Amino acid sequence: MSTYNHWFIRARLKTRQLLLLVALAEEGNIHRAAQVLSMTQPAASKLLKDLEDVLEVSLFERLPRGMRPTWYGETMIRHARMALANLNQAHDEIHALKTGHYGQVGIGAITSPGVNLLPAAVALVKQEHPSLRISLDIETSPVLLERLEQGRLDIVVGRLFAEHDKSQLRYEPLTEEPVCAITRPGHPLSSLSGLSLRDVLAAGWIVPPAGSVLRHRFDLMFRQDGLAPPVDTVETSSLLFMTRMLQQSDMVAVVGADVAHYYAAHGMVAVLPLPMPCHMDAFGLITRTDRLLSPAAKVMLKALKQISFVQYGIRLETD
Repeated sequence: MSTYNHWFIRARLKTRQLLLLVALAEEGNIHRAAQVLSMTQPAASKLLKDLEDVLEVSLFERLPRGMRPTWYGETMIRHARMALANLNQAHDEIHALKTGHYGQVGIGAITSPGVNLLPAAVALVKQEHPSLRISLDIETSPVLLERLEQGRLDIVVGRLFAEHDKSQLRYEPLTEEPVCAITRPGHPLSSLSGLSLRDVLAAGWIVPPAGSVLRHRFDLMFRQDGLAPPVDTVETSSLLFMTRMLQQSDMVAVVGADVAHYYAAHGMVAVLPLPMPCHMDAFGLITRTDRLLSPAAKVMLKALKQISFVQYGIRLETD
């Protein structure tokens, strides 16, 4: 089908209709949504009705105290957010080019590549393109993938799990993530050899939050060895808290090997000589197949692939 025959052109879809969908989703009330967009409530109601008439579906349920998206509405809201994000990105890129800058790119990563891969890749990009604006998010894979879907990120270095919709994602695997146990330097356990899980069972542990993949595999590791998981635990995903807590106690923490060796190299922790078979699944580079990467994002992706070869020995195709 020709681009000029798309339904949204024939229907004269308005940007304000997209803005209204998002505002309604966030406010749950057409009066407040109209106020946010500086329009009257009748004008907002007409914009919504015109869109529903074009689509021939109801996008919102009218409730006594507000509005709730239908399944059709949820679909349109999701795509409205992506469309508006793309328009904002286009404006930002044009403005950057007008002012002599190269553009901008948003990249998200889980902690391990955030420590090991991203700094070198960003440094490489900045050497060649000092004016390129880079924004970084360090988060869990589900959070990063949601931001990628919303158009808030261009590239994610993370994991895909069975529950993720992969139909519009491109995934290029990099490496698996071994796991280590760490303590403060000088911890009594750090000088012992031949440590086993039984030796650390009574220790206080700093562990990932319940429900996370690593926490599940950590608990399972003990059970597979015929032991109950540790009960003296503190749950957190904050590395800042974890390292500070280790310095002030005899607790043991479980983290990815790249993170462990990074902090150990700076003298902040000691890596215990303890086999930890609860390794994490492979992570990789994730981009959207339904969107074109900006020139800035292409530069960042190329740098990530170059550094991936240096760090992990993985050679990925570059454009």
